[in-house]
Amino acid sequence: MSAYEYSALDTRGRQVKGLIEGDTQRQVRQLLRDRSLTPLEIKEVDDKGSRSSRANLPITRGGSLNSTELSLFTRQLATLTRSGLPLDEALAAVSQQSESKRVQRVTLGVRSRVTEGNSLARAMGEFPGAFPTLFRATIEAGESAGKLDSVLERLADYAERSQAIRSKVMLATFYPAILTFVAIGVISLLMSYVVPKVVGVFDSIGADLPPLTKGLIATSEFLQHFGFGIFIALLLGVFVFRRALRNDGFRRKYHLWVLRLPLIGRLVRGANTGRFMRTLGILFGAGVPILDALRIGSQVVENLPMKEAIDAAAKRVREGASLNKSLAESRLFPPITMHLIASGESSGKLDDMLDRAAENQERELETLISALMSLFEPILILTMGTVVLLIVLAILLPIFNLNQLVQ
Repeated sequence: MSAYEYSALDTRGRQVKGLIEGDTQRQVRQLLRDRSLTPLEIKEVDDKGSRSSRANLPITRGGSLNSTELSLFTRQLATLTRSGLPLDEALAAVSQQSESKRVQRVTLGVRSRVTEGNSLARAMGEFPGAFPTLFRATIEAGESAGKLDSVLERLADYAERSQAIRSKVMLATFYPAILTFVAIGVISLLMSYVVPKVVGVFDSIGADLPPLTKGLIATSEFLQHFGFGIFIALLLGVFVFRRALRNDGFRRKYHLWVLRLPLIGRLVRGANTGRFMRTLGILFGAGVPILDALRIGSQVVENLPMKEAIDAAAKRVREGASLNKSLAESRLFPPITMHLIASGESSGKLDDMLDRAAENQERELETLISALMSLFEPILILTMGTVVLLIVLAILLPIFNLNQLVQ
């Protein structure tokens, strides 16, 4: 039985869309007619888009899941599987409980592959945009070892933890971002519209103005004449920079430069290390061979030098070297992480130590971001206050000297 998307007309002539399960398109058409619906389009759910019907109206196919949807899907499936529910029934229940059409589409598509006799990992492989390589590889290992329920629990914990960290970072940066936007907007408005009208009155007198007022007038005129050009140049610069990042050589130099920055480098190193350790711990704990775990784990690392260091470490591990010494040679990973890995290798509890290393990096990352945001907010407020004070002084100084200017 497969999952199909359909577009049909109801008895009032209104177009309706939805999902339905059936063995063939012919059976699905009959099921729709039994519901008093006139079929317009029927398409088997397939993320790759390799199957389609003889339809005229387009319907969106099963696509990627965002982090929240993936986290909820994994937790629900883990809970239902742990309770002893058969996999196909668990997938059907997840689909029914979800309010997202996208989740329903993907879940029913996976269920249809499972009912055809495919493994869960292979069924998820039909939807690569929805399920990352980490999920598919870990589930495949869990199915092979007969530990699918425990593996799903670990993946659910991983997805929820990742979502929680992402939410904390977004909340921590939301207020400073709004504050920065408002500050730039207020200052731009003052310099472009308010200042010229107020200061222009004193400038028309023809007398010498205070240096601060002259500087304010010059700055205001510069922004009026070249402000839009500067904005366009900045947009063009961002576009060119993003295009340049597609080049591996330039991206590697840029990523290496970022790692050398005092605070930013520490943030980037901690974020990439945390994701890599968490992924490696899940894969290794699920029974994935260490070399395969390193290969898959490197895919979650965004920094190119760190990713290359992991690839180089995998080669040394293949030759018989220990994991901690192989990773430590690059000197790109925090020393405490290397110590924890070494302890795990010595005690035979590498997966536990990898999880502990990930937790350590995640806590440090949260603390560092909170500290930076706590410093950034008052600095931004002081900077904005200083700029506004200078603008006000530049306007008020000629007023204080008004009698002298008139004479």
